[in-house]
Amino acid sequence: MLKQNKTMARKLNEEELQDLYAWIDRIPLSRPKRHISRDFSDGVMAAEVVKHFFPKLVELHNYIPANSTQQKLSNWSVLNRKVFSKLSFSVPEETVKRIVLNTAGVIEPILSALRQKIDKKLEYTPDSTLGLDYYDIRDPGDPHTEIQPTTVKHLVQPTGEMRKNDKSGLKNGKMEQTVQFYTEMDPAVRLILQEKEHAVIALQETVEILQMKVSRLEHLVHLKDMRIEELRQHLQIYKAKGSTN
Repeated sequence: MLKQNKTMARKLNEEELQDLYAWIDRIPLSRPKRHISRDFSDGVMAAEVVKHFFPKLVELHNYIPANSTQQKLSNWSVLNRKVFSKLSFSVPEETVKRIVLNTAGVIEPILSALRQKIDKKLEYTPDSTLGLDYYDIRDPGDPHTEIQPTTVKHLVQPTGEMRKNDKSGLKNGKMEQTVQFYTEMDPAVRLILQEKEHAVIALQETVEILQMKVSRLEHLVHLKDMRIEELRQHLQIYKAKGSTN
C-alpha cells in the first residue's frame, strides 16, 4: 500500500502524460476530455474507465455527475469501496479531497496507477475480458446456450411503447406506424416479420459483444508485447554486464 501511495504521489513526466492521455482517449466516455482535473473530479469518468474493461464491476447508476463537493466525495467513496477494492487499489482520502477540488496534476498519477492495476488484472485474469454474459442476449439462466435469434420473447404490442432494452433505435412515433402496419396484415406474416426484426436486433447485439471482445483481446496482446519487450531489454542488459565481466 505504501508503494502504491508513492506511485500515486509521483509526478508524471511529459512522455508518461501523453501516453496516459492517449490511453484515456481510446476509452469511450460519456463526456469528452477537455480539462482532465475537472473532468474526473466527480469520479464518474473514473468509474466509466473501469467499466470499459470490467463491465460487471461497475454499476454506473451509483455515480451521479455533480458539481457539489459532497456528491463528488460520495462518488469517490463508493468507487473506493465497491470497485477499486476489487482491483487492490485505493485512493487516499486526502488525495480524493484534492481531486474533488480540481487540483491540477493530482488526477494524472491516480489514473496512471489505476491503469497499472487494470493492466495487471487483465494480464493475470484474461477470462475477465471474455466474461461478457453481462451484455449477452442469451438466456440469463444459461449463458452458454446457443443464441436463438428467431425466438420471440416479446411480441410487438399495439401500444406504441418500446421495451427499455430494445436497441433498435426506433422512436415511439415510428413504432406506432409499424404497429398499425402490422395490424393490417395477415397474422402469420406479421409474426414472421416480428421474428425477423428481433433476429436483426439479436445479431446487432451479438456483433457489439464480439467487437468488445476483440478490443479487449487486442489490449491483452499489446500488454504481452510490452512485457516481451521489457524482458528483452532486461536480457540485453544482463548480457552486456556479463560480457564486461
